[in-house]
Amino acid sequence: MTALVEMVRALRDVTKAEAIAVVNRDGGIVAAELPRNVSQETFSIMCAAILGAGMTAATELGHTAPHRVLLESDDATVVIQEIGRRAMVVLVVPPERVVSDLDAAISRFAQAAAKDLD
Repeated sequence: MTALVEMVRALRDVTKAEAIAVVNRDGGIVAAELPRNVSQETFSIMCAAILGAGMTAATELGHTAPHRVLLESDDATVVIQEIGRRAMVVLVVPPERVVSDLDAAISRFAQAAAKDLD
């Protein structure tokens, strides 16, 4: 088991995430803990596309590219956050989890994972 896989599992445990993945900018899975019924390929490609679309929309308006995209529904919150220039971490958490409460754990993970990914 690689250090990154161990870090993904630790972040899942700390955040109580239903699903977590590290995805490269092209949508490829680097490491993941997803439910068995989820297509890793579809999940990762769509998450990369969502972050990419957010970046395009922001820069078209003359703003800097976002570092994070949040998707909120009645039964889940999806956090897609950059890890360096080449990857992103995706977490799916219950809606009652306050995203600001997850910030420290996500930030620590992103800093540690960026070293493995660069």
